[in-house]
Amino acid sequence: MKPNKVSDLQAFIAVARDQSFTKAAARLGLTPSALSHTMKALEERLGVRLLARTTRNVAPTEAGERLMRSVAPLFDQIASEVESLSELRDKPAGTIRITCTDDQIELCLRPMLAEFLKAYPDITLEFYVDYGFTNVVEERFDAGIRLGEAISKDMIAARIGPDWRLAVVGSPAYFDRNPPPKTPYDLTKHACVNIRYRPSGSIYAWQFKKDGKEFTVKVEGQLVFNSIMHVLNAAVDGIGLAYVPEQLLAPYLADGRLKEVLAQWCPHFQGYHLYYPNRRQASPAFSAFVEALRYRA
Repeated sequence: MKPNKVSDLQAFIAVARDQSFTKAAARLGLTPSALSHTMKALEERLGVRLLARTTRNVAPTEAGERLMRSVAPLFDQIASEVESLSELRDKPAGTIRITCTDDQIELCLRPMLAEFLKAYPDITLEFYVDYGFTNVVEERFDAGIRLGEAISKDMIAARIGPDWRLAVVGSPAYFDRNPPPKTPYDLTKHACVNIRYRPSGSIYAWQFKKDGKEFTVKVEGQLVFNSIMHVLNAAVDGIGLAYVPEQLLAPYLADGRLKEVLAQWCPHFQGYHLYYPNRRQASPAFSAFVEALRYRA
């Protein structure tokens, strides 16, 4: 193969890993059409079919799997070695890709961003908002953010925030029309704003705790989001009750835009943690990011 065709192999690896021309094209900064033409040209040049295409997805053929096993680790090693060269720089450099939710950005990341970016002008941070519990290894993120108890044992976890609890809130206008619930079971009589983390997943059931006993209540309402910030905004607009992290509520409770109910029933959760594969060789840029984000009580 000609040396100038190495980029075609990198493009093939991206498509095979994502099993999607659209996702791979976005990652590579190409159009899906251009990427498809590149793959067809590569297959013609090699004289073998590498990808099995259908109207819904794309997957490596037997030949494609063999090529993946042989060349993908080599490109990963090259990328790792290139990234490690940043150790020779005066300051850490590189791009760090993090998967997280919008409330995690507000609570954990936003407060430290300005100072961090000023201190490390050669580091680029990319945050991808996703409530679907992304697999950071498969999606090739540097790290993700989750509650401490939700992180698998094969990951390294660094606490980046305090323990917190959820709070049931509604606007004064909503409570003018509806009596406040006295127990969580009263919520079944109220309009509630729900959240669904994945398109194919179930709607989140509100969790409560009293006298050491935990239970959930399935609430109903006309609005369902996959973003907690939109849930919060809907409550402010008087559409219904919302169940959101208390840390987001301080300004809304202080100025009276929201009122809290059922406080004695709402449980605490282990704080947010940054997690990443334990086999990951930390670059100076990533180490600086972890240290800046680390929670100090």
